[in-house]
Formats: sequence, C-alpha cells, structure tokens
Amino acid sequence: MKFIFPQNYNFKNKLFGFIEYTTLFLNILWGVFVYFISGIFSINVTFRFSFFVILFFPILLFSIIGFNNEKIIYIIKYLYFFISSPKLYLYKKIN
Repeated sequence: MKFIFPQNYNFKNKLFGFIEYTTLFLNILWGVFVYFISGIFSINVTFRFSFFVILFFPILLFSIIGFNNEKIIYIIKYLYFFISSPKLYLYKKIN
C-alpha cells in the first residue's frame, strides 16, 4: 500500500504515538538524576520512592500532556530566556 501525505503535513517520529524522542531523552535524564539524588537519602525505600515520584511525575505529566501542544524542551528554553532577560518580553509605558 502506498500512502500519500500532503506537503504541509508535519510528520514527527514519536514513541507509542504520543511522546517525542527528544522529550523522552529529557525524561530519562531527569529520572536518572532524581534516582541518584534519592540514593543519597538512604533512610528507607518508601521515602526514596516517594521522593522520586514527587520530583519525577510532574515533569513526566507535563511532557506527555504539554502546554498547548508545545514541547517541554521549548518551554524550558522560553523560561530560561525570560528569566535571563525579562526586559525583552515586558513592556512598560512611561508617561
């Protein structure tokens, strides 16, 4: 079978159809980082598990659900630019 895609169709490779590979890579890096940070607190297993879930689950949800179909990497980039130079985005009218 041969499928014809329109020229303006934006075809993106995604894992399981809903998460892009760049976002998946970011989630894996964040998960590994949080896992090693939780390893520092070796009090008990339930504390480590809850610490991991509290820090990892919100980022995972935001990456899957997203903000207006915007990738989480772009949102982090926009936030970085806004925090580093807010004068580019805020307009104040001087009377």
